[in-house]
Amino acid sequence: MTMAKTITIALDVMGGDHGPAVVLAGAEISRRRYPEIRYIMHGEEDAVLPELDKYDGLKEVSVFHHCDVSIAMTDKPSQALRHGRRVSGMWKALDSVKNGEADVMVSAGNTGALMAMARFCLRMMPGIERPALAAVWPNLQGESIVLDVGATIGADAETLVDYALMGSAMARALFDLERPRVGLLNIGVEEVKGLEEIRTAGARLREIDLPGLQYAGFVEGDDLGKGGIDVVVTEGFTGNIALKSAEGTARQVAQYLRDAMSRTLMARIGYFFAQQAFSRVREKMDPRKVNGGVFLGLNGIVIKSHGGTDGEGFASAIDVGHNMVRNSLQDKIEADLEKTRFSDEYTSLETISTSKGDG
Repeated sequence: MTMAKTITIALDVMGGDHGPAVVLAGAEISRRRYPEIRYIMHGEEDAVLPELDKYDGLKEVSVFHHCDVSIAMTDKPSQALRHGRRVSGMWKALDSVKNGEADVMVSAGNTGALMAMARFCLRMMPGIERPALAAVWPNLQGESIVLDVGATIGADAETLVDYALMGSAMARALFDLERPRVGLLNIGVEEVKGLEEIRTAGARLREIDLPGLQYAGFVEGDDLGKGGIDVVVTEGFTGNIALKSAEGTARQVAQYLRDAMSRTLMARIGYFFAQQAFSRVREKMDPRKVNGGVFLGLNGIVIKSHGGTDGEGFASAIDVGHNMVRNSLQDKIEADLEKTRFSDEYTSLETISTSKGDG
């Protein structure tokens, strides 16, 4: 049996609401799932090493680097850059990717600080102006990818097209799809609806007709839950509100079920006989299973975990990073961008907008 190629993951061990305890617990879970994983850990030795001593197997596949500075969850991005550049665990983990020592970086730390540092340290891929944070989204037919869910606010037509290309590459890497279905989130499916930027981006995606992307047109908010679309593209303000609304709704429904099942004796008896069905529902709605957003557009793979997750949730974020590396996410994105920008079929956004009119 051929051993899988080693994948090295840089960890910001101090990041998140719970720090090293959760990060190391997650690292151990992922190590057991994927024995080819190796870790480069960055953090404060007084906090990290006592926790690391609890995991003999994890210690054997890890290298630890002490850092005097940790980025707080309350730090502003400007503060993080000013005080943590080149010296913090977050920066050092990113630098491990930049220098080729690690294949991917994972952090549960401050999102704004991570985005600012990642852009400064790794820089953007050629031709990409703005990064996107892509999240895996459960739906009735399985899972889809939604981006941007909060990396940047607002997006012009060209940026939305870039997001579609990067999201499609991620779907091929994560879901093993040859031609993912990509939709633009809009206020209606009719071509005359929505902002000009969205309509222009839709026309552009229809024109380029890439072999690795199937443009499915506009989609509405309820399509996020129904499924049928592999990649949903929007700008960060709308995407973040949609993500937080869905998470809140899931918690609300779960609480409704708990309250209903404990209200009367007959309800408790009914719950006893339906435990297996409710367990499946809980598993489907468990946010830990889809934890791990991917910053797309950088010269390196960076995974953002929810700050308040537990070990199982952080392991999911590590798993996403592992899968992105194993399935050559960066190569897929670069290939799609090259086909789009340099093919003989290239048509400028301005030309499309003029020829199509305003709807």
